Amino acid sequence: MLKVLVASSKGGAGKSTLATNLAAYYAVDGKNTVLVDADRQGSGLRWCEKRAPHANAVLGLPGLRRDWEKQVPADAQRVIVDSAAGIRAGEVEAYLEQVDVVLVPVLPSAIDLEATEPFLNELAGLARIKRGKVAVGLVANRLKPWTNASQLAVEEMRRFPFPLVAELRDTQGYVLANALGKSIFDYHSELVRSHQEDWARLLRWLKKHS
Repeated sequence: MLKVLVASSKGGAGKSTLATNLAAYYAVDGKNTVLVDADRQGSGLRWCEKRAPHANAVLGLPGLRRDWEKQVPADAQRVIVDSAAGIRAGEVEAYLEQVDVVLVPVLPSAIDLEATEPFLNELAGLARIKRGKVAVGLVANRLKPWTNASQLAVEEMRRFPFPLVAELRDTQGYVLANALGKSIFDYHSELVRSHQEDWARLLRWLKKHS
């Protein structure tokens, strides 16, 4: 069972979008998938409810209580945890006994980079991460690769203490799919496939930790 925590110290980084699309990918791939929503906004649980009537449903579980892992079915193959918005490194530490991997989405702006760097430095000092028990990967999110701002931001992210494991381009496709309880992995148009390819490196990296 692979368990992934999606966490960001900066609100609006696309944490829930990353979590729901990752959960959908595994569900479409035939894995029994659980999305644990520890964000008080509850957007992950609402997404699961919308998805329930469709094929490749994802089981949504509330994650605000510390005993959330007891609710995960024994046959679950993938568990994605959408953490609280603006989480601190000390709060992440409480999850590290239960997860294998932490993904941190980062937006390509100076404000987001400055806000995220101290958080990452604190994560690097947590015992289970420091000892290599839990892997941490960065996801550059909502990139506009044709702009200097995005290109410079990606270079800055590569200097952070954890590997950059994905570069996801900006598209309204994520928003439109989310409103229907779906993901970009539920569609097969040529345009959507090009955005699916953005995830290939991330999915390979996660496979190494499963």
